[in-house]
Amino acid sequence: MKRKYAVVYQPIEDGWIMATVPDLPGAVTQGKTMAEARAMIKEAVELLLESYRANAEKDAPGNAVWETLTVEAPTT
Repeated sequence: MKRKYAVVYQPIEDGWIMATVPDLPGAVTQGKTMAEARAMIKEAVELLLESYRANAEKDAPGNAVWETLTVEAPTT
């Protein structure tokens, strides 16, 4: 399933670029270039979502019901 997330890039010290995803607390990384920052935030989001899902599966009781929810999110 593909999802879209807004990413905020901002220059920080020594010319580095910080990348954050406001909808996903913890999705923060940096790169020396925009290309590197883009690649790093993509990987960070993938790993974070994988971790969230693994923890939810581990912590859910055996009788938990899983379903898909679709919502409209604000766009920027």
